[in-house]
Amino acid sequence: MSQVDYLVLLLYLAGIFGVGSMFALKNKSSADMFAAGGQSPWWTSGLSAFMTMFSANTFVVWGGIAYRQGVVAVLINLMYGVAAMLVGYFVAGRWKQIGVQTPAEYIQLRFGNGVLHFYTWFMTVFKMITTAGALYALGRILVSLMPLAEGNPLRDPATGNLSLFYGIVIFSSIVVIYTMIGGLWAVLMTDVLQFIILNLAVLFVIPLALAKVGGLSAFLQGAGASPSLHVKAGEVLTDGTLLSPISGSYTVFFLMGWCAVHFFMIGAEWAFVQRFICVPDARAARKSTYLFGFLYLGSPILWLLPPLIWRVASPIPAGADESMVLLLSETAYIDACQSVLPVGMVGLMIAAMFSATASMVSSQLNVFSGVMTHDIYRPLAKIDDTDDGKLVWVGRFITLLLGGLLIAIALAYQSLGGAEKVIVSITEMVVVALFAPTVWSLFSRSITARAVWVTAGVSLLLGTIVRFGLGPDGFLSSVAALTPLAQWTQANTSTVNTFTGVVVPVLILTIMQITSRGVAAGHERITAKEQATLQTVVVESSRLPAIIVGWALVLCGLLMFSLMLHPENGDALTTLGVFGVTLIALATLILVMSYRKQPSHR
Repeated sequence: MSQVDYLVLLLYLAGIFGVGSMFALKNKSSADMFAAGGQSPWWTSGLSAFMTMFSANTFVVWGGIAYRQGVVAVLINLMYGVAAMLVGYFVAGRWKQIGVQTPAEYIQLRFGNGVLHFYTWFMTVFKMITTAGALYALGRILVSLMPLAEGNPLRDPATGNLSLFYGIVIFSSIVVIYTMIGGLWAVLMTDVLQFIILNLAVLFVIPLALAKVGGLSAFLQGAGASPSLHVKAGEVLTDGTLLSPISGSYTVFFLMGWCAVHFFMIGAEWAFVQRFICVPDARAARKSTYLFGFLYLGSPILWLLPPLIWRVASPIPAGADESMVLLLSETAYIDACQSVLPVGMVGLMIAAMFSATASMVSSQLNVFSGVMTHDIYRPLAKIDDTDDGKLVWVGRFITLLLGGLLIAIALAYQSLGGAEKVIVSITEMVVVALFAPTVWSLFSRSITARAVWVTAGVSLLLGTIVRFGLGPDGFLSSVAALTPLAQWTQANTSTVNTFTGVVVPVLILTIMQITSRGVAAGHERITAKEQATLQTVVVESSRLPAIIVGWALVLCGLLMFSLMLHPENGDALTTLGVFGVTLIALATLILVMSYRKQPSHR
């Protein structure tokens, strides 16, 4: 990285921190802190949900799969878009209609305190581990890209780059602080700005990377001739080409299961439910989710193109072993960007990768601090509506504590194994078992807390046995070696994991729905809450987010023009100029429309 790249990165971090801090004054109550006062525009909520799915693992894990196995990585991510569209049609508006302030409030009303505490503590641990993995992946990226001068206290003597310890601590602390100060408003607005930076950086890479391999036709020809590689039992195997729609364990059945997993995740995971709640009405909740889905139906091919192109530009050496293939795939995204980006844009790409991870981290911190403040601490402290302002400070303190825990887990994350293994395996095992009962209860009058305990208990137990017991190194490996069923399970791992993680929880809920009778008390409480919500006044969305976005685009456009002045960017002058003009024009349109809009009466 050059000095210009470091300057671009520092300006970005300062801007994100400044925007997050700006919204501290809007947090006058817990509703402002954890639900944005219901004033978030639908497009802000949709872009924030889109960014919540991103992290540095998007570049390391999915970029690595794209490099090794080709377009199947795109199809895996397209499933998020299909799932979001289904959630938008069936689920998103229902969450807003109920009128709860946090998703945990719904759980408490519908299933009771026992299920609330189970979800709170289990999901806190689950999301802390997966989110810490994203922070660790970000740290690995940063240390490979940021060389420091000898004598710098942040330097790792072994590599000469930024120390992994300080990389994780510094960048994580920035996210924790602006989330603590600005609440959900800060999360939403920084997500939108991060969306701009991410897509600006990715869109900039694509034409330069394609030009490097001779254009689109040359890339397609090379991808069609390059074998898809996957690792099974430690052996590198070939399976079709990079253009094959399925590869290795990523079969059609896996893709269907992955879509189902994320239907329940987007429909019930608290970070996403928060986006449905923070908008003015049910129609806005549906629109925000459709935007999220639409973006995921189109964008994966864009941000997974760089590692695909890099595979054609820099093929895997013949005879490469498993460790070499995995190492090349983990750095494929970075290598592709570094090979083509002009001076200053590498800093912007690092900012984009930080943005992706910061979005995930800030969302999880805000949602869990909201639950612990509003639904755990508030009843225990017996704080009423007249003293609600105290909860803002309690929420900030809990955010700080959770942030410290997250950083500690990230620093120890290397012992948890590979990012891909952790993310795919745990997500497929846990998500439907936890979230399917919640989505089901939105439409069922009869299921009770018993559905949560049975579905989660049976599914998680079965998933643990299949994933961690019956494998070659599992705790049941000695028994498994003698059992034909266990041997078949090991030979069909992907199919069995999808069945136990997706099909089994849905079958359990179906049986419980058929056998249940009467109307659950929790459903009656939700109905009463919904009727009370109908009497409240719907607030208008704020125009401030659009104004901030407009001026952010102006600054990005000016950055493009300033980079044109650097003598080493002569080959990228046209691209920089086109991006600069486009950004300024889009900013002008947004600002004109925003300032014409009548301000909210709230």
